[in-house]
Amino acid sequence: MARIIKKISVILGVLVLAAIISCFLLEANEKQFNQEDWTSNPLMRYKMSKDIIESNMLIGKTKDEIIMLLGTSETSNLQGKEHVIYALGKPPSFFDEHAAKLVVIFENNLVTKVIHSHE
Repeated sequence: MARIIKKISVILGVLVLAAIISCFLLEANEKQFNQEDWTSNPLMRYKMSKDIIESNMLIGKTKDEIIMLLGTSETSNLQGKEHVIYALGKPPSFFDEHAAKLVVIFENNLVTKVIHSHE
């Protein structure tokens, strides 16, 4: 009986440790948006993009406001709705090697949607 309790304790300890490490790794790959970091350190953009999308901070802004906030966008050859694209770099992953982009979509010169896109 004592052996079983010891095994259960070890298994629970490993599970708790794995949960703590997972939370740390998830948090390490996210960062709150900071305009100075966005413009001066493009390698941090991927980590800030989740905050930009989830907070809806760009929704309702004009194209000029977006350029003032995020800087000059990349040239895009995508057809369809008016949009701007910002390079986010490669995601911090061993499996996903495609570069990510932040796509800001406009209607009537106002942001209506912000999405992640992978090449």
